[in-house]
Amino acid sequence: MIRLRKRCSGQCCQPQKIQSTKPGKYSYGWILPAFLLTVVGLPCRDLRAEVFPVVAKVQQSSKFKGKISDTGGDPLPGATVQIKGSTKGVIADMDGNFEFDDCPLNSTLVVSYIGMETKEIKYTGQKFLNIVMEAKTDELEEVTVVAFAKQKKESVVSAITTVKPTELKIPSSNLTTAFAGRVAGLISYQTSGEPGQDNASFFIRGITTFGAEAKKDPLILIDGIELSTDDLARLNTDDIASFSIMKDATATALYGARGANGVISVTTKEGREGKVTINARVENSFSSPTKKISQTDPVTYMRMQNEAIKTRDPLGLALYSEEKITMTERGLYPNIFPTTDWYDTMFNDVISNQRANLSLSGGGTVARYYVAANVSKDNGNMKVDKRNNFNSNISLMKYSIRSNININLTKTTELVLRMSGTFDEYTGPIGGGSFMYKEVMMANPVLFKPYYEPDEQYAYSKHILFGNYGAGNYVNPYAQALKGYNDYSKNTMLVQFEGKQKLDMLTEGLAIRAKINIDRYSEYSVDRAYSPFFYNNTSVNFYRKIKS
Repeated sequence: MIRLRKRCSGQCCQPQKIQSTKPGKYSYGWILPAFLLTVVGLPCRDLRAEVFPVVAKVQQSSKFKGKISDTGGDPLPGATVQIKGSTKGVIADMDGNFEFDDCPLNSTLVVSYIGMETKEIKYTGQKFLNIVMEAKTDELEEVTVVAFAKQKKESVVSAITTVKPTELKIPSSNLTTAFAGRVAGLISYQTSGEPGQDNASFFIRGITTFGAEAKKDPLILIDGIELSTDDLARLNTDDIASFSIMKDATATALYGARGANGVISVTTKEGREGKVTINARVENSFSSPTKKISQTDPVTYMRMQNEAIKTRDPLGLALYSEEKITMTERGLYPNIFPTTDWYDTMFNDVISNQRANLSLSGGGTVARYYVAANVSKDNGNMKVDKRNNFNSNISLMKYSIRSNININLTKTTELVLRMSGTFDEYTGPIGGGSFMYKEVMMANPVLFKPYYEPDEQYAYSKHILFGNYGAGNYVNPYAQALKGYNDYSKNTMLVQFEGKQKLDMLTEGLAIRAKINIDRYSEYSVDRAYSPFFYNNTSVNFYRKIKS
């Protein structure tokens, strides 16, 4: 930039600007005007050119990643990293990792987490920051939810256990199956692994009720609303912010008689001020029976049954002849002398299940949001015959959505809107998986085969030739599984409104809040089946239709 100052009677008049060039670079455009002034012959004593280089200041920034953990190396999910003096910041994910875009160099980062000492770090352009936080000396690891408030863990004298959400992550879509062995004073057991019927039964500090119905579930509160064990089982682990279990009378006193069997209090995540944070997780797990019951071989089975008949009636006729036992032992004519392992015929040893979760959170000073969606597929271990035109194996699809929105109406008034929905779509055998297992355990392994291959007489049959014996009154689990299937749909919608008002103008720390909850549940179920055709073998490659 060139400024020309004209001297008038020993004093400088108002300067005149001639030209301005690009910021951040020196201007060389003054050469031509200075040359013209010299050629024209203007007296130098009256006119003076001053050159001022203009340099624009550009604030440099950088992008970096980092991880936040405690002194023991455990990640701190939900820890915040914020630029000091600004509202710009990020939140660490479930593994303590975070990514900061466009962070100015030489800025001060403020790292904070509940129960930890706030830490300030000077950012000088590092590509990765490994941040280790220390516990506060005046607080223990974290706060504890007590009834309708929160207290420092060291000031709580009642028996309350707080479980980190990361400890509840297991390869299962049912939250209740994660309790066993993780919570002191909580007894949990599971009687079935069938999808849809795999809720674990649990109670706190033993059974506290007399009578036949002694086993009572504890009071379950999700975001302060009383819900059922099924609602707790469907809750996604990634949506949990805190999980507390209240055990003794001092902890559950505010709940009265409803808290006699203990209280489980769960709060879901809420959005925090900062850029949008996206978390995604996809899992595939394999499951198998914890124990397979061993069964005797067919020959021993027949001998033991004959012995049982003779023991009760010495004159009774043996059910299985020596010829049948001998031919079965030698493995001759398997159609006439069958040996069926019903368990291997009906069930697979290993199955796979899939789960996927996606969540978004963020917001500003006025509104904050947390939105999540989850889908899971749990499969049964029953084998499927490709000749059937439908799949009767267990398949349970679970869909869940959640939206938590916090709005600051004023500096002292906050409105919270929580919405959640779960949708279950089930397909499985009529009677369920447990019923099919009982049928397999009761089936006779030596009287008939699960099905027969068609001979010349039935070469053009379009149906499966299911095996049976006598008048066809024996249990054939294979026919029971393939004759039809059951469909059901279960839908649950929850909507909650909460208002919070601070009353510090009356008393410091005083606040009031109100909640309104609306829930809707619907279920639809239908069975579809046909009557199977049973056949009895009387000789090799000859079958007789006995029942349909």
